[in-house]
Amino acid sequence: MTQPWLQRLSWPIRAEESGIRPSGTSRRLEGLIDTIHQAQTLEELQAVIISLRDLYEVEHLIYHSVNSTGQQYAALTYDPTWVEKYTADRFERIDPVVQGCYQRFNPVDWKQLDWSTKSSREFLEEARTAGVGNQGLSVPIRGPSGQFALFTVNHRCDDPAWRKFSRHSVQELLLVAHYVNQKALELERGTDVVPGQPLSPRETDALTMLALGYSRARAAERLNISEHTLRVYIEGARFKLGALNTTHAVARALVKGLLVV
Repeated sequence: MTQPWLQRLSWPIRAEESGIRPSGTSRRLEGLIDTIHQAQTLEELQAVIISLRDLYEVEHLIYHSVNSTGQQYAALTYDPTWVEKYTADRFERIDPVVQGCYQRFNPVDWKQLDWSTKSSREFLEEARTAGVGNQGLSVPIRGPSGQFALFTVNHRCDDPAWRKFSRHSVQELLLVAHYVNQKALELERGTDVVPGQPLSPRETDALTMLALGYSRARAAERLNISEHTLRVYIEGARFKLGALNTTHAVARALVKGLLVV
């Protein structure tokens, strides 16, 4: 039986030709966030990860966190045998996903990473034999006190289908990743209160431009950045402010006195 706190994940989503379903409506996003918030134990968060995998219709979805003391927590859908081998053989030392994402801040498509070394090619072959798909998208997350986490979707499909899925879903996955991380931190600390994170100067600049009525294109031009980079700053600010959309983020920032307009 589906638990009440998981029922919001049962809304139907329109199928796409690619075989992978892209992001849905803002109503669905609100449901996803609400479902993550309602998880009360790490076991329930694991159930949320499984439901998110099913909702996005990808083969695997993974959340893995390491804090400053080296303690780890993972909620994932990989075969346990592969997880045990990965841990025992310390594959994180050669895994291009871990090594590459640690140096990045934005979502990373696995095909952007360096798989040219012999060790990484051998690792990739073992991973695929264990059921890991040929496509992946990972969101690097940096939390308080040196915490580092990855939120990953993994699937088996051709490149055009994956590009379509990524294009439609990356912004939603970025938000979901940070809310999953926030909930994991809350549960590990035994509290539902995590201190708010201050906005970065660029996040403040991005919201200020929007509060002044600039379009995203014009705001990016004024800040001398790309629209993609602007979106990253806006989404980061939305997460930190606990906002459901950009308008909500601007309103919260104004109320908190974070913007001067």
